[in-house]
Amino acid sequence: MTHGNAFGLNRRTVMKLGAGVAAVAGAAVDLSPKAFAAETAPAKAPALGARLSRAEGPLKVTGQARYAIEQKLENLAYGVTVQSTRPAGRIVNIDTSAAKALPGVLDVYTAQNSLKINKPTVYSKGGGATEEFTPIQDDVVRFNGMHIALVVAETFEQATEAASLLKVEYAGGDPILDIKDPKAKAQLIDPMGAAWGDAATALANAEVKVDVTYTTSREYNVPMEPHACIASWENGKITVWEPSQWVGGARSVVSEWLGIDIENVRVISPYVGGGFGSKIGAHPHVGLACAASRRLSRPVKVSLNRPQTFTGLGGRPATRQTLSIGASKDGKINSIVHESWNETAIDEVHVEACNNVTKIMYATPNFSSRLYVVPVNTVQPGWKRGPGENPSAYALESAIDELAYALNMDPITLRLANWAEIDPSNGMKWSTRQLREAYAVGAEAFGWWNRNPAPRSMREGRELIGYGMAAGSYPMIRTASEAKIVLHASGQIEVLSAGTDMGTGTYTILAQTAADALGVPVETVTVRLGDTILPRSALAGGSQQANNLTGAVDKAARNARDALLALAASDPKSPMAAAKATDLTFETGSVRPTRRPNGGISIADLLKAVGKDKLEIEGNTFAPGATEEMKNRADRSFAQLKGAVEGGVSAHSWCAHFVEVRIDEDFGTIRVKRMVSAFDSGRIFNPKLAESQWISGMVMGLGQALLEEGYVDQRDGRTINANFADYAVPVNADVPDIQVISVGIPDMQATALGGKGVGEIGVVGVAPAIGNAVFHATGKRIRSLPITLEKLA
Repeated sequence: MTHGNAFGLNRRTVMKLGAGVAAVAGAAVDLSPKAFAAETAPAKAPALGARLSRAEGPLKVTGQARYAIEQKLENLAYGVTVQSTRPAGRIVNIDTSAAKALPGVLDVYTAQNSLKINKPTVYSKGGGATEEFTPIQDDVVRFNGMHIALVVAETFEQATEAASLLKVEYAGGDPILDIKDPKAKAQLIDPMGAAWGDAATALANAEVKVDVTYTTSREYNVPMEPHACIASWENGKITVWEPSQWVGGARSVVSEWLGIDIENVRVISPYVGGGFGSKIGAHPHVGLACAASRRLSRPVKVSLNRPQTFTGLGGRPATRQTLSIGASKDGKINSIVHESWNETAIDEVHVEACNNVTKIMYATPNFSSRLYVVPVNTVQPGWKRGPGENPSAYALESAIDELAYALNMDPITLRLANWAEIDPSNGMKWSTRQLREAYAVGAEAFGWWNRNPAPRSMREGRELIGYGMAAGSYPMIRTASEAKIVLHASGQIEVLSAGTDMGTGTYTILAQTAADALGVPVETVTVRLGDTILPRSALAGGSQQANNLTGAVDKAARNARDALLALAASDPKSPMAAAKATDLTFETGSVRPTRRPNGGISIADLLKAVGKDKLEIEGNTFAPGATEEMKNRADRSFAQLKGAVEGGVSAHSWCAHFVEVRIDEDFGTIRVKRMVSAFDSGRIFNPKLAESQWISGMVMGLGQALLEEGYVDQRDGRTINANFADYAVPVNADVPDIQVISVGIPDMQATALGGKGVGEIGVVGVAPAIGNAVFHATGKRIRSLPITLEKLA
């Protein structure tokens, strides 16, 4: 097998960080010098791009961060959901008499004593919902773990005891529990396929072929904070405290559930304890809480327990992919044929777009992909970090490694031999694509070229050593958003947005953005997020929010500069009233005559001089002439979302992962020894926070590769391991040394400030890199995730 450094590229600066991940955010964050301590940006250094720590971290570790269900409301009642223990059939009767007889029980709601909840509009049809399912509206059982009742009582303990006393009588049911079930009927999702050339003929005539099948297990998002909410109905209006990645979408769904005007709905998301896609939509338990609050005319808290979070909402569905690649003997790929299947709910459609990476990664004149969904009796699957791209890269990058071995060619050399100069799926130019640099820098930092490429050739004692690598991509998704800046005469500056911070650092980078554009210290900026009364924002998902909101805040700040110049020139009480605005300059937080090299009047002093307590200025990234309807749709639906190719170029983030595994030859146990990854995420707004996001994605990819698997009892459809004891996720002992490297450059064709996606790209490609390393160590190819010692035996 040929190998060696064929790049001739300069090594970039390596940014190293340990395996820690960033803390989750708060509703209004103190960015004072005390909060930042010694990590405040150096004087006169640009605020945007500085390595600032998360200012809200101390609130978390000291217990001062109050989450959604920790709000203190008077007369609060407690709701506990009851879930089906059967996967299909009908509910004949639910005996609630014993539950209702308990002290403190306010009511028990079932399909026989229902709460009216309207069906919401799902995102694919222009709404904000992630599932159409509305609980207790009929007697149909769709899956084991479906909400079939809500018990509401004066205390949580009373509601929990009462819920245990319900007696449910079922009838019928012939469930489909697995995509391999002979009763399962696959449905082709034709619009999401892709094809060019004659892939079948080219594959048949190829000199070298790889024809393989890969499977991934059902995975769950399992954020640390369970899904829970408080709903409070009062005087025809409702306020919902909900851990949400998208308060605008949740607001839209709540208004539809209750059949009330959206202006009568307020959603507040002060802190989000992780979501990874699972908190984009408001799930059915929120609808139950809202309807119960209206019925009882008092606040109702509903919190799913840990097992209920496995079936109260869906995670990444199980997938099956067949991938055939044809190539010439010199490594040129001439055909790719890809088919994929994923499970979906029995009466809804969720597509895991497993061709997203396959169709853009490598140049090939012939390509074909088809996607199928298979309805089974399960909760509607949802989004989990890197949806579509994650399983797509797993199959493609595993198959590319297999092709490299079939050709006796180095995996990086093979990838470079099939470099796509343009997007092969549409012929568009890339906005930026620093993937060559990622290969070069990652390989050098890892020591890739020192490996013996032969399988099972490297060892230390009884440990087999394997090196593996893989690449990945994630599309640039963008939605126009708004922001407001409030300048106070006290010198304090507020940044306001309805966007949320689910642990990604939004509070901090928005403060940095405002400080940078206004030329003021970061510690003078306070950020408020997560409330539908604030300026409209798209969802925190798809790696888009940082770019959406930094663009809006930057625009608001620049509007604020213009407003201050106009105020200084026009207000008769201004010290510069005699000047024209065009003769004034705004710089480092002050207004001064352009002819003066320094001095001037600060923002605070100018406001005091003209007798204003504050000045409010808005900014947005909507196109000129955007209507209120268009802005509302951006806030409440995906209607204004722009994909990777909208704008005349194809815009994506890119990555290359390098992994070393150690496998005990006697026991077959697999340990990841170290990971090195290089990322092209464009301009980095805060390196410390970006590194934290990349690393957390890599850790999640490690879990997918080696640990995470949802087990379903084939007798009754029950999720067997619906808890943290049995559903294994990586802990500190599983996480190796991790090195992350930025190779990106500002991409001004992608976003206003040149950034690209950070949050999703870290997980894409990790699983195949680990799988490829396992093959290199053992000579055994495992094509199903997770890779376990039983499969290696």
